[in-house]
Amino acid sequence: MIPYLDLKKINKSYESLILEKTKQFLDSGRYLLGEELERFETDFAAFCGTTHAIGVGNGLDALQLIFQAYIQLGKLQKGDQILVPANTYIASILAIINSGLKPKLVDTNLGNYNLDIFTVQNAIEPGITKGILMVHLYGQITDGKAIRQLADDFDLLLIEDAAQAHGAIEDGKRAGNIGHAAGFSFYPGKNLGCLGDGGGVTTNDTTLANCIRALRNYGSEMKYYHIYKGINSRLDEWQAAVLNIKLTDLDFDNDKRQAVAKRYLSEIFNPKISLPKWNGTENHVFHIFVIRTPNRYHFQEYLLEKGIQTLIHYPIAPHKQESMKEFSDLVLPISEQIHNEVVSIPCHQMLTYDEVSYIIETINAY
Repeated sequence: MIPYLDLKKINKSYESLILEKTKQFLDSGRYLLGEELERFETDFAAFCGTTHAIGVGNGLDALQLIFQAYIQLGKLQKGDQILVPANTYIASILAIINSGLKPKLVDTNLGNYNLDIFTVQNAIEPGITKGILMVHLYGQITDGKAIRQLADDFDLLLIEDAAQAHGAIEDGKRAGNIGHAAGFSFYPGKNLGCLGDGGGVTTNDTTLANCIRALRNYGSEMKYYHIYKGINSRLDEWQAAVLNIKLTDLDFDNDKRQAVAKRYLSEIFNPKISLPKWNGTENHVFHIFVIRTPNRYHFQEYLLEKGIQTLIHYPIAPHKQESMKEFSDLVLPISEQIHNEVVSIPCHQMLTYDEVSYIIETINAY
C-alpha cells in the first residue's frame, strides 16, 4: 500500500535529533516561552522574510489572534465584513466568525481553486468590506502581489491564511510576507509540521506583533499584569524544538514535492481526470495535490484496490455544513463543484520514483 502521507517515515528520519532535543528539553526545566520558542520565532521570521513571528497553539488561533488584535488596536470593529474564499477549510471562516466579524464568502476558480484578482475586485463593497482573508489553499499563492495592491488601493487589511503554504514564493515574497499579517498551522501533516498542534503568526507590524504576543498569553505582557482579555495559546518549547529541526529541510522537501507534482502534470493523460493549474514556479509547495473527477468515490475505490490511498480535501463546502446555517441560501456553483469532485493523491517528499510511476500508470489506466 502506498499511503497518502507516511508521517511515521517522515519523522523517523529525524528520530535521533528529536530524541536529543527531548533530553535537552527535559533537562532545561523550561517548557513554555523559552529559548527554543525564541529561536524558532527568530528563524521562521527570517525564513518568511518578516520582522516578527509569534508561536501560538494552532492555526485557528493564529488567524483569530490576528483578527482579535486588529479589533483591540482599533483597525477593525465587531461586525466588519471580511472577504474569504468559499473553497477553503472551515477554520478560515471560523476565525472570522469567532472574532465577531462577518465573513463574505467569495466563489473561487476551477483552475487553481483559489481567489484571483478578478473575483476579489468584484466582491469588494466600498465602505463595507474592511479586510480580505487570502487563503493559499493546497499550498499555492495566487495573485498575491495584485491582491495586496488592491487591498492597499481600497485601504483594506490583507490577512493570509498560509496554513498550507509554508515556503511558497511568488514575486520574490514568501507566503507569510505578502499581506499585513499571516496565520500558519504546524499540524503534523503540514509541509512544516510539529508532533502535535502548533501555529504561528508572521507580520512586519511591530504594534500588531506585540499585541498578539500579549493576547496569546492571557493578555499579559508581564506576569500577572493583563492589558487585554486574552487567551492561552502558546507554542510550547518541545514543539518549537521539533520545528527548529525540520525548518532547515523545508525548502529541500518542498522541491521534492514540486518534482512529484511536475511528473503528475506532465505524465497523467486520462481525460476523466482534471489536473490543477500551475505555472511551474515556486508559488506552489503542493501540501495537497488535488485532481477532480465526476465519480470520485468510484475512482477512490479503484485506486485503493490497486494499493494507493487517497483523501478528500474537502468533501463538504463550508456553506453547506450543518454548523453554517446562516449561509444555507448561498449559491456558489464553483465551490460546490470543487467540493463534489476533488480527490487528493499522494504527493510528498518520501515517495520514490517507482511509486510515483506506479501512481501515474494506475491513474492513466482508470
